[in-house]
Formats: sequence, structure tokens, C-alpha cells
Amino acid sequence: MTEALDKSALADSNTEDVVMTVRGLWKVYGENPTRVMEPEHAGKSKDEILEELGNVVALQDVSFDVASGQTLVVMGLSGSGKSTLVRCLIRLIEPVAGEIKVEGEDILQYTEKELGQFHRSKTAMVFQHFGLMPHRNVESNVRWGLEVRGLPHDQVVEKSAQAISQVGLTGWENAYPRELSGGMQQRVGLARALAVDPDILLMDEPFSGLDPLIRTQMQDELLRLQGELHKTIVFITHDLNEALKVGDRIVIMRDGRVIQNSVPKDIVLNPSDDYVAEFTRNVQAAEVLTAGTVATAPRMIVGSDASAEDVTKKMEESKTPVAYVVASDGKYVGAVEREFVASSEPSSSVKGLISRDITSVDEHTPFKAVLPSMIVDHNPMAVVDESETLIGEILPETVAKQLADELLEA
Repeated sequence: MTEALDKSALADSNTEDVVMTVRGLWKVYGENPTRVMEPEHAGKSKDEILEELGNVVALQDVSFDVASGQTLVVMGLSGSGKSTLVRCLIRLIEPVAGEIKVEGEDILQYTEKELGQFHRSKTAMVFQHFGLMPHRNVESNVRWGLEVRGLPHDQVVEKSAQAISQVGLTGWENAYPRELSGGMQQRVGLARALAVDPDILLMDEPFSGLDPLIRTQMQDELLRLQGELHKTIVFITHDLNEALKVGDRIVIMRDGRVIQNSVPKDIVLNPSDDYVAEFTRNVQAAEVLTAGTVATAPRMIVGSDASAEDVTKKMEESKTPVAYVVASDGKYVGAVEREFVASSEPSSSVKGLISRDITSVDEHTPFKAVLPSMIVDHNPMAVVDESETLIGEILPETVAKQLADELLEA
């Protein structure tokens, strides 16, 4: 029997946006593996189960969701179960219990033929050690998945060329793996996966074998591609900094269990236990906070057709030094400062009084990128969403508090 499902450990996305649902997943090696799931063994460690029953537990009652277009990072140390998990997700390793639903269908119920079709049409995998065929050149390696699917030759040529271009390898089509650097080989592996246009992309520690500089470049490349393609990705790593950089959501595992499933900032700011806290103790909050997470509600919003006289009166009554101007459709126009508005022609439209000293920033901008300009200017900053709608402001005192917290933690 599995333990009660922890609803807080599941993705906070709408049901219709969930591509993959994992519930109560177990993988146990040894004789009679399902006995490990009996109530009398609940809460026992892997070592205790091994000593008592002789079974090796790889996964214990794992549950989580993956939303469409999301990069879900599964992170843990060696032996945590993360690599076993990613292979169970596409049945390269067979779980002993649980369910894995992709777009509502439990793939654990698939026949061998259905599973083969699922592999060819729905998923692709990028491996740690590249997995390239040494006798094939770059173009031939990238074409391989398309050829397996039996696509017409002209489509194979078109899709492989597009994937090679996407990862920046145009001009290297005739090179062989032995002639490429580690980073370039991993780009080939990524292109091969992207060429088949999978619904779900699985990446098992794809950058861990690369030099630090190349690894950083590949992380940046993945973020760039994800910004364009919006793939659903399950990404495996043992590196917290990598997880924080590429992940929309992070699942931390230990001894085959999910210890915490949260957005990156909550992993750092609200670790679920001492194990997670130890992982994150050297991570500064500014590394994971975004402009949107530190923004507060705008103190004053006015319409772009408001007069200087009306806005001055409102700002003086509320003692607000800055007001944010929005158009009739809600789009952010700019900000005005009380002293300048008060000294302007009373009938002037505030749309013509916008201050150049108060800038705006996208809600997803890392907070650390906002800090330098705010430290120098001491001005508030408007925060907008991707549609340029005003969602908040960052105050100088927020920056001061963050800096004080960082100094106290140092």
C-alpha cells in the first residue's frame, strides 16, 4: 500500500495544462518486491528494508505533475533515484507499482507495440554521454530518429537541417563525433532529440560531463531554445545551481523519495527539511528571486488621460511620490513624479510628463540584475508582465532590506 498522496508536492498548474502525471511510483529490486509497500514497512529507510527483506528500493511512492511547456528538474545526489525515475517515465525500466499518465493515458498499461509507438511519437531523450553513433556524421546522427519513424526523405532532410540550425551547428553536418568537442557532441544529441519534435524531452544529466565553461554555455543554449520552442522537459541533475538556473520547478529526491517539490525560490527560501537546507545554505536569495517575486502592489495608478492638476491632488493627499500611468487597455505607459507634475501646467495630460528616471522591468528578470541600477538611482521600479501590463513596483527599501539580509547571512 502507498502512503497518502501529499497534495502540496504536486505541480500548481491547471489540470488541463498537465502533460504528465506520476502517482505512487515504486521501483524495488529483489524477490517479491511489492511486499516492501505493505503498511508495516512504511517509513523505513532503504538500509532498513535491505537488511530486513533483502530488497533494494530505488523509488518509493513518487508522485508529481509536469505541466505543458514546463522544465521540471529532478535533483539529488548519487543513489537518490533520479536516473532510475527518468527511465521509469518511459519504461526503459519497469516500475513495480504506480501510474504514469501522459495526456491522460497510463503508459504502464501499454502493450509492447503501443509502447514502441509512444517512444517514437511522444518522447526523446538526451543522454549524459551523448549517445552518438561514431560511424555517422552530424547530419546522419540527427537524421536517425526521423528515419526510425519512417518519414519521407524530404521531411527527414528538412527537419534535420532545421534542428542542426537550432543548436548552432550549421556548417558541421559532415563532421564525425570524434572531430567535435564535448559541447558540440552534446549539441548533436540535443539536435537529434529536437528533430523528432517530441511532446516530452527527457534529459539525464546532459551537461555533467562537460567543462564548467562549456556547461554554462549549454545551459544558456537550453534556455534560449526553451524560450523559442516551449517544450515539456524533465531534466535530471545533481547540481543545485544548474537546477535553479534551468528549472521552472524542482523535485528534490533522497533515497528514492520526493523530499520537496517547489518552484526554485521556495527551495532556497523555504527548504522542507535539514537535508534541503544543507543543499541551499550557500545560495544567496538574490540568485533565485525575480522582480515579480519581490514586487509590491503599486501605490498609485492613474489613467493616461488624467490631468496634472487631478494627479497632483491625489498624490499630495496620499503623500505618494510616484504614480504609475496606464493606458485604457491596461498597458503600462510610464511613471510620473509628484514634484514635476505639481510644477506643470494644471491642464497638461500626465502622458506627456513621464519621468525618464523611473524605469520598468519584466517580472521574470532576476532580482540580482535589478539591484545595481536601484542601488545607484534610489528610485522605485515598475514591474510588468509579458503583455506590458503593470503588476507591481519594487521599492528602494526592498532592495535595502535584501542587501541587509545578504550581509547578515554572509
